[in-house]
Amino acid sequence: MNIGQAAEASGVSAKMIRYYESIGLIPKTVRTEAGYRVYSDKDVHTLRFIRRARDLGFSVEQIADLVSLWRDRARASKDVKRVALEHVETLERKIAELQEMAGTLKHLARHCHGDGRPDCPIIETLANPEEIDTPGRTASRFGPLAKPAART
Repeated sequence: MNIGQAAEASGVSAKMIRYYESIGLIPKTVRTEAGYRVYSDKDVHTLRFIRRARDLGFSVEQIADLVSLWRDRARASKDVKRVALEHVETLERKIAELQEMAGTLKHLARHCHGDGRPDCPIIETLANPEEIDTPGRTASRFGPLAKPAART
């Protein structure tokens, strides 16, 4: 099948298929005399595997590890579990960061009058993060409220 058909069958765009091939995530495909890529059912199966891993948020590097483990019939399941649990830790850190950002924005929104006046703590914090008026905390640049840095 051609790249368009492989893209449709796998749910991976043709552009991403070319990229995955260029970085070695999938093997170089057979080409016709005219230079068109030809994909097998096995290639589509691998692309579906990659798409599912991307849907779970794995990085390209982690997916390369997973594809390698998937192809290795002598793999140890502990190696697969390690990759998955490392990813869970990353996701949990990101969740905590997003929750902290949401908390910061909720705090700022509670202190914004939301009326016709120009004064707005949300804008003020974005413009001057070091001046936020929250007990014991300061805003980090473009991020959630952070504990103040230790002064030396």
